[in-house]
Amino acid sequence: MTVLQTADAQQPHADKKAVLVPSAVLVPFVLITCCFALWGFANDITNPMVAAFQKIFLTGATEATWVQVAFYGGYGAMAFPAALFIRKFSYKAGILVGLGLYALGGLLFIPASAMGEFYPFLLAYFVITCGLSFLETTANPYILSMGPTETATRRLNLAQAFNPIGSLIGMYTASQFILAKLDARGKEARELMSAADFESLKASDLAIVSQPYVMIGIVIAVIFLLIALMKMPDSGVSQSLDGSLGATFRRLRQSKKYVEGVVAQMFYVGAQIMCWTFIIHYGTEVFMGQGMAEKEAQVLSQQYNIAAMVIFCVSRFICTFLMKFIRPGTLLMTLACGGITLSLGTIAIGGITGLYCLVLISACMSLMFPTIYGIALKGIGGEDAKFAAAGLIMAIVGGTFLPLLQAAVIDSWSRDLVSAVQASFALPLLCFVVIAFYGYRTERIHDV
Repeated sequence: MTVLQTADAQQPHADKKAVLVPSAVLVPFVLITCCFALWGFANDITNPMVAAFQKIFLTGATEATWVQVAFYGGYGAMAFPAALFIRKFSYKAGILVGLGLYALGGLLFIPASAMGEFYPFLLAYFVITCGLSFLETTANPYILSMGPTETATRRLNLAQAFNPIGSLIGMYTASQFILAKLDARGKEARELMSAADFESLKASDLAIVSQPYVMIGIVIAVIFLLIALMKMPDSGVSQSLDGSLGATFRRLRQSKKYVEGVVAQMFYVGAQIMCWTFIIHYGTEVFMGQGMAEKEAQVLSQQYNIAAMVIFCVSRFICTFLMKFIRPGTLLMTLACGGITLSLGTIAIGGITGLYCLVLISACMSLMFPTIYGIALKGIGGEDAKFAAAGLIMAIVGGTFLPLLQAAVIDSWSRDLVSAVQASFALPLLCFVVIAFYGYRTERIHDV
């Protein structure tokens, strides 16, 4: 098998003739693709846990948000160590470390639940996302290497298409197997309970929270064994260039396409988090404006959030197919322009139509992460690709500051022309402008 030197994205005519996934690596491709669904599951089962822990431990909102700090902190802490590890060993070894940490983090929910304290859960989340950082840093370039360079970006889009499937399963698990089973008594009622009754209730709720994480830890342990025992394709690439870290970073810094790709990825991650986090706020405002009670409005808004994820998932498969005929840069620019248009509708139209626009933004976002990733890595081969992949995963952390800015807009907006929530979607709009510009430069300047 020819080893991939770049995450190429050639002319559509070449894509039609090249094999997407060679039969010799089909089973390894399927196993690594399962990892994409696994980290999607972890992301979307964890998001609702902020509110759950706030109720269980009677904490303030600020303390409860340490769940997200611990979660995303793992990405920042482990991306470059993961690159160093796979540089010395192999992609397979990196996958196994990632799965091992993920499984360990899930199983750490057992002692955390037994201790009945908040901070052991933060440690468990941090260990999980250290594993996710290893997986994402390793799995993306590994998938790119499993076949012809002509179909590399399309192959990554196919693997990434299973990420939202894992996200949907995570959302469903959180909704039906955690949130629906937690005791319905709120903070005030819990504060009035005796110490013994409160501890008993807390122990019961923590057992409910922990069970899905322990189960996924066991599932991941099984996948770990399957990959460990299977012969995986060799992704080693001989590199005649200077292999020092300093030289590697200098080469990456000199690649405008790569540096611009990291920036575009950061803005994409920010746009995704903002659109999926604040859709609940937007929908709640819309439905309460129609006379609905707040709790009912939130429940209905969550259904629109799930619909957005379904659209995202379906669109990922459609876009993967379209990449047979449309160059990646062109498709990226087109969908980013769609995101700009729908964001304008979300801001300017408002109401239920604005909510529909917000839901449909997910169709435009579906292509973006793997396509930016593939474009940015084109022309970067061998050992450099491992560190380049780490930089693109680090962009996930960089994108998390944008939702804080959106929340600040919601808190401080005082004009009557549009509501604060509507106005806040100017930030995702600006993100899509940056992505569209990268798509344009990809097509016209970088010629990908």
